[in-house]
Amino acid sequence: MSQDTAEHILATRRAKRLLAPLGAAAPTTPAEGYKLQYQVATKLGAVPPAGFKIGATTKQMQAILGLSGPAGGFVPKEGLRNTPATVRFADFLNPGVECEVGLRLGQDLPHGAHTRESVAAAVAEVFPAIEIVEKRYGDLAELGTPSLIADQVFHAAGVLGAPTPNWRALDLGATRGRMTVAGTVRGEGVGADLLGHPMEALAWLAGSDCAREFGGLRAGQVVFLGSVTPPIWLDGPCDVLVEFDTLGKVALSFT
Repeated sequence: MSQDTAEHILATRRAKRLLAPLGAAAPTTPAEGYKLQYQVATKLGAVPPAGFKIGATTKQMQAILGLSGPAGGFVPKEGLRNTPATVRFADFLNPGVECEVGLRLGQDLPHGAHTRESVAAAVAEVFPAIEIVEKRYGDLAELGTPSLIADQVFHAAGVLGAPTPNWRALDLGATRGRMTVAGTVRGEGVGADLLGHPMEALAWLAGSDCAREFGGLRAGQVVFLGSVTPPIWLDGPCDVLVEFDTLGKVALSFT
C-alpha cells in the first residue's frame, strides 16, 4: 500500500474532514486494509503501537459495516488518558463513545491460533474503559470496509479505568456495563456480548490479520476488547460515565 495514501488518510483526519472513497488507491480486501493501516501507524510513529481496539464484535455491527467478523485497529499512545479525563469536544470530528472492557498484556502474544485460556494467561490487568470514536465517513458502503479498516475502524482516543483487583476470580462474561451520557443511561450490555466472552475477543485479535501486520501483540500493550453497547454519538460537550458492576467506573468530560 502506498505511503502517499496513508499520508492522505492522516491529512484528511487532521483537517477534520470526512474521508472520501480512495478511488484507485483504495485497498480491495481486509488484508490490504490492514497493510495500509500499518502504513498509517508508521506515519504516526506508532510502531509498535500502545495497543489495539476491536470493533464490530456483534452481528448487528458487522452487518452495518459490511464485515463478516470483527475488525481491529492500532491505538497510539498519544490518545490514551487515565480516568477521570477531560477532552475538548472541538478536537474531534463527530465524536461518539463506547462502553468497553479493557486490558493490559503482561506477556507477548504471538500472531496465531489461540484459545480463551491461552490468551487469558498473558493478561496482566483488566479494567473498564471508554473508547472515543469518530464518524469520519459518509456512505460506508461507498467507502468500503477495507478503507474503514485502514482508518483504524473509527478509533480516535481512549480512557482507561483503574485495574480491577482479583479479576481472574470474576465471571467476565456476566459482567454488566452501563453507559451514562449527560446524566441519562444510554445503553448497557454484558461481557458475553464480546464474541461470547471478552477473552474470546482477545483470542480473535491475536489470530487476526491486524496482529499479523503488527508482528503480534506485546507485553504492556492495552486492548479495547469491544463495546457492550452501540456507539453513542454526541451532540456537544457533556459528561460520560461507564460503570461495570464488577470492574468499576471510568469518567470522561467533553468541554
